[in-house]
Amino acid sequence: MRSKSSDDESLAQMMSKNPSPTHSDEFLEHRFEGEAPLQTLWFLMRGHRRDLAISLVFFVIKHSPGWVLPLLTANIIDVLVQHRPLRELFINAALMAFLIIQNLPINLLYVKYLSRAVRSLENSLRSSIAERLQQLSMGFYLRTSAGVLQTKVVRDVEAVEQMLKNIGDGGLAALNNLIGAVVITAVRVPQFLPFLIVLVPICAFLIVRLRSSLDDRNQEFRQEVERMSSRVTEMTNLIPVTRAHGLESSALERVSNAFSQVRIAGLRLDAINARFSAMAWVAFQVCNVTCLVVACWLSYTQTAPITAGEVVLLTTYFNILTGSVILFASLMPIISKGLESIRSIGEVLQSPDIESNSGKPRIDRVDGEIEFQDVTFTYPESPTPAISHVSLRASHGQAIALVGPSGSGKSTFINLVIGFLRPTSGRIILDGRDMQALDLRSMRSFISVVPQESVLFEGTIADNITYGLVDVSPDKLHEALEASNAWEFVRSLPQGVNTVVGERGARLSGGQRQRIAIARALIRDPRILILDEATSALDSHSEGLIQQGLERLMANRTTFIVAHRLSTVQKADKLVVLDKGAIVEVGKHTDLVAAGGTYSRLFAAQRLPG
Repeated sequence: MRSKSSDDESLAQMMSKNPSPTHSDEFLEHRFEGEAPLQTLWFLMRGHRRDLAISLVFFVIKHSPGWVLPLLTANIIDVLVQHRPLRELFINAALMAFLIIQNLPINLLYVKYLSRAVRSLENSLRSSIAERLQQLSMGFYLRTSAGVLQTKVVRDVEAVEQMLKNIGDGGLAALNNLIGAVVITAVRVPQFLPFLIVLVPICAFLIVRLRSSLDDRNQEFRQEVERMSSRVTEMTNLIPVTRAHGLESSALERVSNAFSQVRIAGLRLDAINARFSAMAWVAFQVCNVTCLVVACWLSYTQTAPITAGEVVLLTTYFNILTGSVILFASLMPIISKGLESIRSIGEVLQSPDIESNSGKPRIDRVDGEIEFQDVTFTYPESPTPAISHVSLRASHGQAIALVGPSGSGKSTFINLVIGFLRPTSGRIILDGRDMQALDLRSMRSFISVVPQESVLFEGTIADNITYGLVDVSPDKLHEALEASNAWEFVRSLPQGVNTVVGERGARLSGGQRQRIAIARALIRDPRILILDEATSALDSHSEGLIQQGLERLMANRTTFIVAHRLSTVQKADKLVVLDKGAIVEVGKHTDLVAAGGTYSRLFAAQRLPG
């Protein structure tokens, strides 16, 4: 058993290490142009363009052997064939050696600046997505699965990163060689320019012609992967239910269908990529052979003054040219995938479903008086209102219990109080001010929620209780643990408050997790408290301990309680009975039981034996 003094010492050590929260300072004021991915990519690179420019300079220098060495090789061949002075041989050889050796240090500098730009973009992009996810309305999350969002943060950002790296390595090499080959050919043998003028449009035509098919297949493949990710997340969350009911085969069949769809989409994508690459390779080889034959014919007949070295030069440059276009072609699937990922990320960053708080006054004080004035709310997909013409007033310090059958509108009511949802019509007044005109983010700092299933993260007990807070004293943390009836079990743990709770609090029992959730609410000293089925999943012993903690938590706070178990809300100041989104009864427990209405019937049904 740990002593209180040692636990307080542990508390002090933990709090001294508790870092202050950081906030992403990334851009979100710009409208993300998902439909114009190249324009968006250029915008995303702001702040990193200097590093990109420096890396480009170093790349041109380090890759110069790719198009200069063929020229020097042609010079050496002409020295041999034309018996020119050996001095020219050694000069060209020395230039070759210098160009080859400089590649090592210059390549390191190129990679340094390119990697810094790409990695910074990767971090900025993920930070921007995370920040936008914190701004989107709860309606967005009702329509979008966690698996899809995870795919965007992980897979799509990775695809953008890979696209940029491949463009930096292969794309710049191809472009550099292409420009070098064209320029030197124009200077040394201008008669060959017509071949370039014909060849380049042919290559471009092939790329553009198949590009639309690549885009379609990449989009199809990305959507199937997102669906698969959603199904896998769903399967892992349902494993306890699946195993308990012997539904393993059904679960496997469900995810297997998603796997099959990804396989089919992947085969289609691979097929179009293979056809694209094969057609490009055949066309480019025909061009290479044509170039060799024409160059030899011109030199042999002296139709053009071309030396033997220049025949090698032209053939090599055409190989470089076609190789560059083939490289461009091989990069198209990666580039297409990256651009599609930018569009995918845009579905989050460009979503209009953002909670509107910008420019609205912040709240620095909340007394806890809330009034619903003829409030109606209808979900976008629903033909009927979830809440219909609700009028209700909760005074400071009152406990309001919401009861009613499933689907009666209790959860929607609570989400309206928190501000996750905005009324379709009517007004919600907080301390005399319309919530629609307030910055609800600042309001929520005065709200605490104790849900039915407490949400804990992988970390210590102290981390979970003080989540988002800074400079919390050990005494204040200890008081919260005592008031929530959690200190008794916490002090008996091997590491006390520094005990790691495991993923989703797996190392704690349901009652222990719930008491930690109450301590988390207590330490924030909220003015408005939401208890959403806070004890419904607990045994009677745990429920008794938690009820004591909740009573302390509710003192002098406006409290909204959602409960199916009516025995837990009999002491509420006001019982609000909802049915099909409308308030059908309001009053105290004894009055509603005596009235013989909906509440009386619900209460009688719960008192029946068995």
